[in-house]
Amino acid sequence: MIGRRGLLAGAAGAAVAGALGARFAQAQATYSGYVMAYFTESPSMAAADYGLHLAVSSDGLDWMPLNQNNAVVTPTAGTGGLRDPFVLRLRNGAFVVIATDLKGTDWSQQNQYVHVWDSADLRTFTGYRRVKLHSMPTHSWAPEAFWDPSRNQYAIIYSAVYGGHDVIMVNYTTDFVNVGEAQVFYDPGHATIDGNVVTVNGVNYLYVKNNTNSTLVGARSSSLNPGSFTTYQTGISPGRGVEAPQIVKSLTQNRWYMWGDTWSPNGRFFCWQTTDLASGGWALLSDRDYTQPLNSKHLGITPITATELSGLTSRWGTPVWRRIKSYNYPDRYVRHANNVGRIDSYPFDPYSDQLWKLVPGLADSSGVSFESVNFPGSYLRHFDYALRLEANDGSSAFRADATFRQMPGLADASWSSFRSFNYPDRYLRHYNSLLRIDPISSSSSTVDKYDATFRITC
Repeated sequence: MIGRRGLLAGAAGAAVAGALGARFAQAQATYSGYVMAYFTESPSMAAADYGLHLAVSSDGLDWMPLNQNNAVVTPTAGTGGLRDPFVLRLRNGAFVVIATDLKGTDWSQQNQYVHVWDSADLRTFTGYRRVKLHSMPTHSWAPEAFWDPSRNQYAIIYSAVYGGHDVIMVNYTTDFVNVGEAQVFYDPGHATIDGNVVTVNGVNYLYVKNNTNSTLVGARSSSLNPGSFTTYQTGISPGRGVEAPQIVKSLTQNRWYMWGDTWSPNGRFFCWQTTDLASGGWALLSDRDYTQPLNSKHLGITPITATELSGLTSRWGTPVWRRIKSYNYPDRYVRHANNVGRIDSYPFDPYSDQLWKLVPGLADSSGVSFESVNFPGSYLRHFDYALRLEANDGSSAFRADATFRQMPGLADASWSSFRSFNYPDRYLRHYNSLLRIDPISSSSSTVDKYDATFRITC
């Protein structure tokens, strides 16, 4: 017969075993994709939304925004907005979301708090709270977190002014409710913000923004102790100011990617790759290799399982619109401006000018027509071979002019080319940034084929 003490011991043992089992299962989980957290801004701030946005990717390079690129949750306390969100998978397999408590761009605000949510699956968010990290007259920017096994605690790192300039601070916690005293985690002697930590083969890597020259810097340490990191790589830049480094491992090969964000609303993401994190030798990728979520700012990336990826798309839905990227000018997207079809460099406003619904061809349902999202009922059609945005007048001529055959890309079969329905020797292409249809054949120049190749993305 088992007494009450035995029952309690058995229950406690089962609970411990269950917790250990959950941790082991999580450690053994096979990740099949990634989730990205971000907020949104655009050049005129038309897209400014300071709630938590999510996007998913199977390869960590091409991203699909969820919830029609709207926020999935928004702070209700503090400033009522967030910047710099970060998703951490906890030891038990659940998630915690942390973010800067700041709505807008008033950098003078002195806010000692960060926003925090709990989430089992990133489909629901509970336990919303603000956590105070320090009592200094300064901010708490760009919080991120990681597990420190030597302390058996999570470390929350963030940027705050200490000793006259921004440094990376740290607080330790077990529950993201109660936190220890703030300590200096990394101070190279000049303004430094936006810390991101990864651990590979027993070495800990910290990447930050040098806020004096807007470049990215790498430091490393054999421990995670505050003050132990030594700088080993400096001056990483795409040729313009960059911040918010975020490092993620490829799920299919020995390759690391590092993302960076330009600091202004006019900015965009850049991505580097390396097969040797220890060397710090990063190669900048072409815009052809990746696509960021529309209007996304200051990303945070976390690996997820196939079940989690499916659950996120099921809960939040996928975009009803698409964007169309140029092959040989991959920083440019198809848009309409003053009713003229053209390609322009991302980002731009009105940002909705680049959003299209690819609908069954108006003249032939096996083809495709491009309907404007911000001008419903208006389509890209050719007129005197130039592409224009016009309202569908119902005529057979309009339907034919607005219909195209989607085919494997003339420059790259994994992309797409679009052949005119009523002028089948002509393809949609850009020329001097304007869209038109021109004859293109197997003997046409490489440039013509490049101009006529596009990627359908989100």
